[in-house]
Amino acid sequence: MRGTHLGEFEELVLLTAAVLDGNAYTVTIIEEIQEQSNRKLTLSSVHTVLARLEKKGYLISDMGGTTTERGGRRRRLYRITSAGYQSLQEARDLRSKMWDIMPKLSFDV
Repeated sequence: MRGTHLGEFEELVLLTAAVLDGNAYTVTIIEEIQEQSNRKLTLSSVHTVLARLEKKGYLISDMGGTTTERGGRRRRLYRITSAGYQSLQEARDLRSKMWDIMPKLSFDV
């Protein structure tokens, strides 16, 4: 189905939003991915992916309360939907299946 496939970065952001369970906003998503993967991210790249995942119906967002560290501005909090969870399960199953059928490789090191 066109438009529902998860790219690698989309999968990573969606999985991170699920891991953060209720505390997923752009900054915490970036921090968690950077901590787990040592990968450097930009706010704009994550914002773009979050918007795309929301459009696909894999995430929903709500505005959180105001915070003093943000000068009274509110945060947009993201939560995974059942469709998002199902998409992650399908991605995991496909990766597992591909690993299972890959021939044992030997490399001269």
